[in-house]
Amino acid sequence: MTVELPRPADVLPHRPPFLLVDEVTAVVPGQSASGLWRLTGEEWFFPGHFPGRPTLPGVLMVEAVAQLGAVAVLLDERFTGKLPLFGGVDSARFRRQVVPGDSLDLEVELGRMSARAGKGHGRASVGGQTACEVDLLFVIADGS
Repeated sequence: MTVELPRPADVLPHRPPFLLVDEVTAVVPGQSASGLWRLTGEEWFFPGHFPGRPTLPGVLMVEAVAQLGAVAVLLDERFTGKLPLFGGVDSARFRRQVVPGDSLDLEVELGRMSARAGKGHGRASVGGQTACEVDLLFVIADGS
């Protein structure tokens, strides 16, 4: 089942400067999602990571993938009003530097999900080249 594509801020509780998904390009609630994070160079972390050679921190790539996964989770009616939180990060691999001006293509496939937890596999890429791949474990908390 596909749905109308939401704005990330209409689904996620995150807000700038920590909303790391600019656009959802595809979503199947409870199963998968694709999206974009466009890096302008004006982001808060680039001046300090690293001066003279701005580079997207790998942990923020993982967070962007997790936020996109949260979109797929929260659009599943079973999880309305809930809050998916990190339960673990496994097998994270960073394969390409991401710099200002890059558009980070995000994709996530959800695996097993229960009322209390779930798993997902995500990928971030630039121009078809993998920048990050990661397995995620999340727990489902009450949203209030």
